[in-house]
Amino acid sequence: MDNRRMFELAQGLAVAKSKRDVPSALTFLHRDMVLESAFGTTAKGLAENANALTAFFAVFPDYEVALHGHADDGETLVCWGTARMTMTGEAFGVSPNGTRAELPVFIQFAFADDLIASERFFFDLSSLCAQSGVSTDAVRRTLFGEN
Repeated sequence: MDNRRMFELAQGLAVAKSKRDVPSALTFLHRDMVLESAFGTTAKGLAENANALTAFFAVFPDYEVALHGHADDGETLVCWGTARMTMTGEAFGVSPNGTRAELPVFIQFAFADDLIASERFFFDLSSLCAQSGVSTDAVRRTLFGEN
């Protein structure tokens, strides 16, 4: 796939997610889309991706991401940028402070049929927790069952 098209799809998805527009985000995704999140979850297919995005936006209702750069090898695209989001509620078994976190992010994409077929989304969970005023250990226990 042409590198301009790969980035166009990634940027379109970033814009849709920054608007918390799940139906629009799904238009960029392949029917067999696999999303691997920084929270250790995997969503497969459009229905699971819609559910994952809806749940994510419930916890981070002001989520936005800006892509600052990218590189590709003709098949895989890697983007880097900044995500801003405020952790709300007690989804991770903690009470966040309401501060908006700002985090560097790295996202790996693969493509099929002129759509995004997979996304691996990386950021530093400890940084998110520190900025949100919650214990990384407590969040990790909730997410991964670690002691």
